Amino acid sequence: MVDASSISSLVKDLFVTPSIVFDFDGTLAVGHGPVLAYALCVEPEGGKDFLVRVERELRRFDDGQSPYRDGYDIVAKLAAELGVDDGAMSIAYSRSRELLGSEKAPVEHVRGIEDIFLQLKGHARLVLATNAPAAGVIELLRQWGIAEFFDQLHFVVGKPAGLLPIISELQKDGPVLAVGDIYEFDLAPAVQLGADTALVGATVSTSEAKVSMRGRSIADLPLLSWVSSWASIS
Repeated sequence: MVDASSISSLVKDLFVTPSIVFDFDGTLAVGHGPVLAYALCVEPEGGKDFLVRVERELRRFDDGQSPYRDGYDIVAKLAAELGVDDGAMSIAYSRSRELLGSEKAPVEHVRGIEDIFLQLKGHARLVLATNAPAAGVIELLRQWGIAEFFDQLHFVVGKPAGLLPIISELQKDGPVLAVGDIYEFDLAPAVQLGADTALVGATVSTSEAKVSMRGRSIADLPLLSWVSSWASIS
């Protein structure tokens, strides 16, 4: 005879599809290569010492001693102080993204990233949601061996507001876990909708934000445990 708990578990497995929404820069892609490429493209407008100032602030950020949100925020704020206009910044950013993955903008990935996604695939809907354009990103995902694992790819999302409809739609099928390195952009919309959150990156030890889990990188998060609490994993 099948007991009530077994039936409940069966129904849960049949009708619930957990989703994990990953940010890209600072979450899947780590290291300062893309930010330094951005700073290099801004340097003609910002002056010869601009790159040096950015590198100094990045070191402070890595040590948890920086007021900036992330590396891109450092570049933007320092450039604004020097009077670099939005048009020039937009052009510089586009140029830097075209360099993504090249020697001028090397990109590292989280250790063991392919194994992490291999374990999760088939047990959760895997989603990429980034404010970055698609240029360069898809090719990097292919090089890292994880492009095929994603069920959805969203670019130029317009976080934080742009993340709300993505998460809301995913919640129709089950629970959602948002993973990112900037609470205000990557996680706050998820909190607003009652989804779970995971903070990663340089601010993980200093941020006072209330999140469901946190770790220096996604390799340190109990992602499989979170998924297994909603879906049967054999």
